[in-house]
Amino acid sequence: MPINRREFVGLAAAGSLAPWVHAHAADAYPSKPITLVVPFTPGGSVDNSGRLMADRLSRELGVPVIVDNKGGAGGALGSAFVAKAKPDGYTLVVASQSTHVVNPAVNPNLPYDAVKDFAPITLIDRLANVLLVNASVPVQTFADLVKYAQANPGKLNYASAGVGSVSHLSMELLKTQARIHVTHIPYRGAGVALTDLLAGQVQLAWNNLSSNLPNIRNGKLRALAVAAPQRVPQLPSVPTFAELKLPDLNLTSWTGLAAPAHTPDVIIGRLYSAVRKVLQDPATQATWVERGMMVPEDVKPQAYQAEIVERIKFYQRIAKANNIVIE
Repeated sequence: MPINRREFVGLAAAGSLAPWVHAHAADAYPSKPITLVVPFTPGGSVDNSGRLMADRLSRELGVPVIVDNKGGAGGALGSAFVAKAKPDGYTLVVASQSTHVVNPAVNPNLPYDAVKDFAPITLIDRLANVLLVNASVPVQTFADLVKYAQANPGKLNYASAGVGSVSHLSMELLKTQARIHVTHIPYRGAGVALTDLLAGQVQLAWNNLSSNLPNIRNGKLRALAVAAPQRVPQLPSVPTFAELKLPDLNLTSWTGLAAPAHTPDVIIGRLYSAVRKVLQDPATQATWVERGMMVPEDVKPQAYQAEIVERIKFYQRIAKANNIVIE
């Protein structure tokens, strides 16, 4: 029923207009291009996931979804930019384990609060993590690695994407639980670490499967274990960490979407539904598997928020046990 000007003013004064405004905003959204901030430079797994989703989300929503790379400070600069953006659904961030879990766990001086400053939407993908060795290392299985490392303490070096990164924390947990001593060599990003791993300058690394699958397939790297709910179809002979009796290490990484805090629930719901529809498309699912990614289960916004909180606490425990902090 139409609302005349006098009724409109009266409703606004009484506070009764809010539900109508929100419903109208949902009907109108989106009416212009959406900026999707990737808080890393182009070429990495987070950028890859964001671009794949942006392309499909553009078609689903009927407006351009424009990827804007704002790299720097381990994802903190781009994430802080979105945290301070207008909460209208037109500026989103590709959230990752690095930006929304590990950074908060090890850096008390982040320019954003990963829980309070964002409205999580849902997951884009889950990524199996994989323990990798250079093909020259004389081990074929995880048991071989443990035996070799224990017989040669300190001889093996592992590469990480930097102090306080997912790869660093995960390897420190692995060292503790497998009772091995390998030396940490931090790099400025996963790309540089991978270059030296391939060259044999370092012997071990923990990284996501999607970025490393080509080099596993061509024999330059060897996968010893994967962190995934079950064995991944791309590496059917490689056991999960759960099978190796190391369940704490069996966590997937993930990529998701988030908006600034206080974005209206109806807009979050619209975006959530659009992403879920994209992920139910068989063509999308085939692309995800081809890229070494897993199609995530249906994770609603509240469940996504709860997983972020839970994982921050998990990595905080590892960081505290190993004296890892970034100032």
